Amino acid sequence: MSEPAWTFVCATGELLPGEMKSVFDEVTGAPIVVFNYDGDLYALEDQCSHEEFELSSGNFDADEASIECVLHGARFDVRDGRALCAPAYSPVPKFPVKLEHGGIWTRDDRE
Repeated sequence: MSEPAWTFVCATGELLPGEMKSVFDEVTGAPIVVFNYDGDLYALEDQCSHEEFELSSGNFDADEASIECVLHGARFDVRDGRALCAPAYSPVPKFPVKLEHGGIWTRDDRE
């Protein structure tokens, strides 16, 4: 079985610390948001686990490594996707990120 395809996010210099960028997985079509938290890259499904709404329209707090959903105020840790406060109790899926050929890549690796 072959490895799932990686989706190009952007060139490495286009996602600076404190910034985020959203893409769609080229195979599954899943929305993914990639965060640069203090030079480390993390990717989560771009959808709140409380209600189906895009996280990327919310506020990325680069000091606390969290993203807040603008719909109801649920917050998630960008490093692992865990819910930090109500009304969300379930984490959002985390995806792998790699740096290769001068770019940032991610993929939906769920079975």
